[in-house]
Amino acid sequence: MRVGVLTGGGDCPGLNAVIRAVVRKGVQEYGLEFVGFRDGWRGPLEGDTVPLDIQAVRGILPRGGTILGSSRTNPLKSPGSGARNGIERIKDNLAGLGVDALIAIGGEDTLGVAARLGEQGVPVVGVPKTIDNDLSATDYTFGFDTAVNIAMEAIDRLHTTAESHHRALIVEVMGRHAGWIALHAGLAGGANVILIPERPFDIERVCAYVQHRFQTRFAPIVVVAEGAHPVSEELATSTEMLDSFGHVRLGGIGQLLADEIEKRTGKEARCTVLGHIQRGGTPTAFDRVLATRFGVHAVQAVHEEAFGVMVALRGTDIIRVPLAEATSQLKLVPPQRYAEAEVFFG
Repeated sequence: MRVGVLTGGGDCPGLNAVIRAVVRKGVQEYGLEFVGFRDGWRGPLEGDTVPLDIQAVRGILPRGGTILGSSRTNPLKSPGSGARNGIERIKDNLAGLGVDALIAIGGEDTLGVAARLGEQGVPVVGVPKTIDNDLSATDYTFGFDTAVNIAMEAIDRLHTTAESHHRALIVEVMGRHAGWIALHAGLAGGANVILIPERPFDIERVCAYVQHRFQTRFAPIVVVAEGAHPVSEELATSTEMLDSFGHVRLGGIGQLLADEIEKRTGKEARCTVLGHIQRGGTPTAFDRVLATRFGVHAVQAVHEEAFGVMVALRGTDIIRVPLAEATSQLKLVPPQRYAEAEVFFG
């Protein structure tokens, strides 16, 4: 049996750990042969492959990024093809390469394509990957813990600068629709205000709290997810740039906050945008273990011909859920989490 492996979407700490586990388990225990597809869905769409064996995955466990490369190529909207032709091209390329099954490692968009392919008869197994932790069918996704720790360390360092210079410091972290990184990093880093996409914020309330913090002689730290937005549409950031999956390119909410805080309070404010720093570098122990377990269970599903599923973490167990269920809705920060830390929300 020959199995294809691809990694799609944004890079994420732990991707290489999944690839390593898939190949080592598949070769040593099941006698499977593997081929890697380059740069997400572009690989099977164009038949671009790289050999994938035990030698190729040696030493990659602690490495960030992905040895297979990644992209946001959407075969359902590929130029000149459309959804049907994109799917047919992938099916033809898989058949031509002798690939019997596919393991797709990715987030909402990558696994959404995998679900469509599964509906069209392609034997596929999904592995959940996103630093945003916003896939509803799994308790955690690998990469999230690393991103939170990176953001927390940055917040820790910014506290001393904020207090030394008597400035309000705004830390913009990733999170398009879900505020999990902002919530966890903000709580762990002792932020004073946490702003998330799920709850539009009142800029006047934020500025009032910033002013209050200065009166206590402590400089405030505000953590904001890139997808957070104010109640007032007049202050909203906007852009017309879209990726192939129709997502708006975000960014700028942190600087908007800094400008408004300075204007409304008269206090100096600075913005730090962590951006892709959250995606890079070596994964934490938690993410290495979770990614390894996902890889082992994904190749086991392939061996048992249990296709059309995604491996997921429920409690401490790895289970299988239908791909359609895994991509049906995003996991947002629920309202009860606001109540647990109400003082921190702007």
